[in-house]
Amino acid sequence: MSTDQDVLLTRREVERRTGLSRSTLYRKMCDGTFPVPLKVSERAVRWRDSDIRAYVESRPRASGATTAWPDEEAG
Repeated sequence: MSTDQDVLLTRREVERRTGLSRSTLYRKMCDGTFPVPLKVSERAVRWRDSDIRAYVESRPRASGATTAWPDEEAG
């Protein structure tokens, strides 16, 4: 799932959006249960925003949870 205007996210941004730690992200990638990043340079990777949104949307919701993203205003 990708668009021409897809934003690329750093690991820290992915951690913030998913609530997962670094070690959990990499463990889930090895398990095949989390999107793998794109290699953008020798030492840097980025995740597509659309892939992370799709992952979050695929997770079960807690009761009373909202659908607003942290960077979006609710209302």
